[in-house]
Amino acid sequence: MISVLYGILLILSVIIVVYMAQKNYDNVDINYWTIVLLIPVIVLGYWLKTRVTTEEGARLAFCIIYLDSTLLPTVLMFSVLHFAGVKVKQWVKTAVYGLAYAHLLIVWLCVNNDLYYTSIKLVDTGMGTATKVTGGPLRIFHWIFMVVIILYMIAILMFAFIQKGNYSRRSLFVYSMGIGLGLFMYVVESAFDFNFSFLPVLYVAADFIIAIDYDHTRAHDISSLILEHQRYHGVRGFVAVDLDGNFLSCNEKACDYLPGLKDQMVDARFDENSEEGSVIYDLINGYRDNIGSSRVQTFGDMICNCEVSEFSVRRDGRAQGYLFEIRDVTEEQKVIDVMRDYNDSLNTEVAKKTENIIDMQQRIVLGLANMVENRDNNTGGHVKRTSDIIKIIVDEMEKQGVYHLDRQFADDVVRAAPMHDLGKITIENSILLKPSRLSPGEFDIMKTHAAKSGEFVDIILRGVEEQHFVDTAYNIARFHHERWDGKGYPEGLVGEMIPVEARIMSIADVYDALVSKRCYKEALSFEKAAEIMAEGMGTQFDPNMLSVFLACRNELEKYYSSSAGA
Repeated sequence: MISVLYGILLILSVIIVVYMAQKNYDNVDINYWTIVLLIPVIVLGYWLKTRVTTEEGARLAFCIIYLDSTLLPTVLMFSVLHFAGVKVKQWVKTAVYGLAYAHLLIVWLCVNNDLYYTSIKLVDTGMGTATKVTGGPLRIFHWIFMVVIILYMIAILMFAFIQKGNYSRRSLFVYSMGIGLGLFMYVVESAFDFNFSFLPVLYVAADFIIAIDYDHTRAHDISSLILEHQRYHGVRGFVAVDLDGNFLSCNEKACDYLPGLKDQMVDARFDENSEEGSVIYDLINGYRDNIGSSRVQTFGDMICNCEVSEFSVRRDGRAQGYLFEIRDVTEEQKVIDVMRDYNDSLNTEVAKKTENIIDMQQRIVLGLANMVENRDNNTGGHVKRTSDIIKIIVDEMEKQGVYHLDRQFADDVVRAAPMHDLGKITIENSILLKPSRLSPGEFDIMKTHAAKSGEFVDIILRGVEEQHFVDTAYNIARFHHERWDGKGYPEGLVGEMIPVEARIMSIADVYDALVSKRCYKEALSFEKAAEIMAEGMGTQFDPNMLSVFLACRNELEKYYSSSAGA
């Protein structure tokens, strides 16, 4: 009777294995599968034990049955740890499985002596052959191993229930009930020496629950869900090659992009003249040379993004080959093209508006500057002339490499020049228009225009212009009357403490004053003006600007001799 029951359980356990195999899972939990495969073998041992007629046969049956008290609890322990998301180091797994196998090996090696079983008696119960055993001296190892496993299993289950993890409490409850009931039955049956064990019933029932619940359990595994989705609904093609460029494998979607993959031989190189070879080997070469790991490729009517990366399934992570991902980005590219066209149109429109705003702002600034200049009878000529000659000076500085000016800075200096004297609008006419030399007190008042010019520039430009231009214009307006020897104003800066843009403006401002007619003086000759400027290099002006001034002297004189400079 018991023999028939064990036989039925054996058949059911084999059917469960076949059922699980027919599921054809791409990604399986190795712990689940080990349990499912161990149970038919263990049930086979129990069935054989009820059918044997000799002591030797019973000993061999016990060798199989002992899988349930060695390997099975070990696998269950690691299965619970994996389920709870606990990472176990490989050396720990090796050590624990090593103990389990050592325990099993002791049983197998002692099958023909009395070290593990001193005696085994066969009893015909009418329901099947029962065995009565007397333990030998090495049997103590069995109980030590079982006690340790039971304690660890209880601790793991308690830990899993206590900690907050992303795993199913329902599945954990099923685990706990099955393991707890199995351990309880094993201890009770061993203590009371039952003729027959009901553990096979529990094993097959647990096997059945695992098989039925496996789909639900896999639903908690995001990696499994992603793999299943990619298999049936994925839009990405994947191609794997080894480090030598030999074809390893691909998914079905990759063949939609590269039809030649269907006929490609495994472990062989692609034809480098084929579309497949061209795409794959070009990407590999670019990846190796750090040029790029992706490219956009057209396959028929499809625009695809092709990307390469190294892959490895080794434990040490060492690269084994290259994995190519091909993704259809046709619709994305269409959207990008539309957005690019729109963005280009928008940028063009913004550029026009910005240009208009800058032009308007320049007109306002020039208007303010001319208003100031008109008050001292220069009719705005000084503003225009200094802007023009600053461009001549800056161009020469760029040519000679003096201070290595960039183009943006040079443009800022030229644009900011007209604003250098805006502060004069605060000076009274009696001082600003005085035809004779100013008194010390009047000159002190006149000197305040430099600081005021900086303030006005900051007020006008702050929040409207880019910061680099605001800073340049402010420095020109505030510091263009500073001297290299520190005797200038408003702060008495010395040498390179004076911003470069202010040093440039100082040269243009003074040179224009020398060669231009003012209400209080006649224009100096070019020769006299050049002599004064050259003598001032190192005292009033930056000595590094001497070569620049001498180099552009002819162009400056030509400018002032023309109608534009008149």
